[in-house]
Amino acid sequence: MEALEQLAVKCWDARSDYFPREISFVYPQQTKTISVTGDKCELNCAHCGGHYLKHMKPLEGIKDGEELGSSCLVSGGCTLAGKVPLGKHMERLASLKQGRRFNLHVGLIDEEEIAGIAQIADKISFDFVGDDRTIEEVYGLKRTVDDYVHCYMELKAKCQVMPHICIGLYGGEIRGEYRAIELLRQLGTDGVTFIIFTPTRGTRFADRTPPEMVEVVKLLAHARTVFPEVAVQLGCMRPGGRYRSEIDKWAVRIGVNSIVNPAPEAAQLARSLGISVTRREECCAL
Repeated sequence: MEALEQLAVKCWDARSDYFPREISFVYPQQTKTISVTGDKCELNCAHCGGHYLKHMKPLEGIKDGEELGSSCLVSGGCTLAGKVPLGKHMERLASLKQGRRFNLHVGLIDEEEIAGIAQIADKISFDFVGDDRTIEEVYGLKRTVDDYVHCYMELKAKCQVMPHICIGLYGGEIRGEYRAIELLRQLGTDGVTFIIFTPTRGTRFADRTPPEMVEVVKLLAHARTVFPEVAVQLGCMRPGGRYRSEIDKWAVRIGVNSIVNPAPEAAQLARSLGISVTRREECCAL
């Protein structure tokens, strides 16, 4: 652990020229989550199996005038081509916007769809994958890293994009995450959000284990030093219990800019280290 402590000092030194000594704790209670496909997903990915869609509000069930808060995360299941079919729902989404901020999770969409989505998107969340085998075996897609790079650049040309990297997406094994970080360094980004593979009941990866905590910390620290000038965030999906507590505390130590729903121990640690804490109540991408 001494080596990790030294790494944490290096991380804070790297970011200190660009950010004050502060961290945001994000409790996204003001952001309504909406699925344009209900609980249906054609891909049925190994790590998710549509499980997370069940906690979202189906778009078709939203009534006119229904209270949706100040912002919405709009997502849904993917088609067999790997895209969230937002295009067919643009008119309805536009009618719901009414001054709200929208974070859209889009998948691998094409240029024509991007142009339409850019009209209502305040931010785009884009899953960025750096390993062909992971794309094929986890998502079930006959696509490549180059396809993700191309889509990311097309999105970036028209929208504000927050790339997401899932640590351990390959059933708990770290495979393409370092490559994804390097690609984003080359392509440019205003921020990056990390989530962590979480074994989920009823999925093909239900019996897997999360990536080793030490390896997660090392990867987050690597990202912090590679991106000293942009926001590095720890997003909402990550394992619970002691694992979450330890990861969140290390995230504080290495100087991430924000943590979604932080473990209480992490909040206590930040204050004990003299780190200024701000509270946000909308989706971290917003």
